[in-house]
Amino acid sequence: MNNKLLLAAGISSVLFLAGCSGTPDTTSKKIDELTNQVQQLSQQVSSLQSSQEKASMKAEEAASAANGAKNAAMSAQQEASRANSRIDNIAQSYTK
Repeated sequence: MNNKLLLAAGISSVLFLAGCSGTPDTTSKKIDELTNQVQQLSQQVSSLQSSQEKASMKAEEAASAANGAKNAAMSAQQEASRANSRIDNIAQSYTK
């Protein structure tokens, strides 16, 4: 009876250890898959960061261009005002 119990315990421990030895392959596959997913996500984050930086640069360029256009418009308005003043002065000198 003891021999049968000892034999059953030995067989079950061998099967238990054999079952444990098969899981590292599955675990390592899962770890590899997760590592690949992390790498892909890191690449996507890097891509999004560079896209965001490009968009920020374009926005800054657009703001700079808008300021330049505003300055040019104000300068043109001042020049037009000066020209109108000169024309008014010339017209007044002829009427006197």
